[in-house]
Amino acid sequence: MAEQVEVSIPASARGCRLRCVACGKEFERAEQDFRCAACGELLEAFYPLRETGNPARAGELRATWLERRKSFHRLDQSGVWRFRELLPGMLDWNNVITLREGNTPIFELPRCAKSAGVRRLTGKHQGMNPTGSFKDTGMTAAISIAVEEKFRWVACASTGNTSASMAAYAAQAGLRSLVLIPEGKISWGKLSQALDYGALTCQLRTDFDGCLQLLREVIRRLPVYLLNSVNPYRLEGQKTAAFELLEQLDWAIPDHIIVPGGNLGNSSAIGKALLELRELGLISRLPKVSIIQAAGANPLVRTLRENGGKSLVTMHPDTMATAIRIGNPASWRKALRVLEATEGTVEEVSEAEIALAKAEIGSDGVGCEPASAVTLAGLKKLVAREFVAPEESVVLILTGHVLKDPEYTLKFHRGDLFKDTSYDSDPKMLDGHRSEPLILDADADAIVRALERAEKAGVR
Repeated sequence: MAEQVEVSIPASARGCRLRCVACGKEFERAEQDFRCAACGELLEAFYPLRETGNPARAGELRATWLERRKSFHRLDQSGVWRFRELLPGMLDWNNVITLREGNTPIFELPRCAKSAGVRRLTGKHQGMNPTGSFKDTGMTAAISIAVEEKFRWVACASTGNTSASMAAYAAQAGLRSLVLIPEGKISWGKLSQALDYGALTCQLRTDFDGCLQLLREVIRRLPVYLLNSVNPYRLEGQKTAAFELLEQLDWAIPDHIIVPGGNLGNSSAIGKALLELRELGLISRLPKVSIIQAAGANPLVRTLRENGGKSLVTMHPDTMATAIRIGNPASWRKALRVLEATEGTVEEVSEAEIALAKAEIGSDGVGCEPASAVTLAGLKKLVAREFVAPEESVVLILTGHVLKDPEYTLKFHRGDLFKDTSYDSDPKMLDGHRSEPLILDADADAIVRALERAEKAGVR
């Protein structure tokens, strides 16, 4: 491979600039690691020439986006690129790599609403994206820029979902992909996706944060395009989930949006989107964005509780919700700004609370991976704290498909999810939510008796 190359196309050519989230310094070009050259913090994209506060323009945008839903053009069929007026532009729109991502549904969750103590609850299911997670909405944006920048290799460190998404989009673009994952700390379902899409996959004897640190060293040596959420263009794509959500709600603003907290890129992107929509006059107020973390992987919660957000409290993460098993989240400063701007909050939930919430989401016929279920588990605590009132409208962001981690689901329903682990669990709390398969003789009478027992017991 050749020596390290500098990204050659200035951000202003895409209608945006890059700005450090800490010191505020602006850049035309990013370093390979997408860090501020002055202070080392993350960058964000912003749009200095964008027209703001014009009601007529806001109405035009709404009408344009709605009309595109009828189009057969590949960009319009993408739930990301349909909102391209609010995204970094392409020098050649033919360079866009899309798998028709976005366009994910909102589901009613009546049983979950009852369990949480709210009158109505909905879930925006980003797990319905092409590779089964919200990562696709950011990947289409960032990898399209990698194509335009003429990179041959793209890379990420991953707990699973990012690697699956990046590998798929790289394959679609004809690029090579490098995946660094922590050995033994990723679900087989996610790993199988990266392998199937042809990624060079390296399982490293470290955690996610160690993988990311090593990847930063690699990209300093070789011309490899970084596709973790430190890449600001990733977050530009991911913010379209909020655009789409508000459009699906006919621009009625929910009182609360609740997001899982891992590397904190998704909550940062959703918050950024809401702030931009308000600036453009598309919405008049902000919903409260709250972030929920697993108790064993709660650096943001600890940061706020221990020092008020002044400095990140890192940790060695430990949770079965592998998608959010991150102890040194890159986007913590961005997430803090979202919490402050929207007057949201943070909460942590136990492994048993996550397992219960996941089963309850499944009981509504929706399903999700464990990390998504922290939203419902956290909502229960926010209601108990009276941060969320029963009559307020709440949207959970479900980030991954139920089939992302089938081993977890099977272990839960067999009753051995916490076997040989150090996690505390309350069997009585979980028992009524298990659906263990029955092994019966090949006999109709046996099946009838099983049905009768289930009817009598009120089994769902």
